[in-house]
Amino acid sequence: MASHSLSNLQLELLKLYSTNVDEKDLKAIKSLLAQYFARRASKRADEIWDQKKFSNKVMDDWLNEG
Repeated sequence: MASHSLSNLQLELLKLYSTNVDEKDLKAIKSLLAQYFARRASKRADEIWDQKKFSNKVMDDWLNEG
């Protein structure tokens, strides 16, 4: 049987949640996490867009394929 250790993020969240966060705060924390990862993904997508020298025309072409 393989053992799986927790990630650093999981450990930090366990510390936070051991304080019995109320539902309102839990929703706010989930929202903050979602916003953080969405911004991070968007930033990475922008970097790839710039590296590949994509343009709005390329996007329009992709949308109109098929």
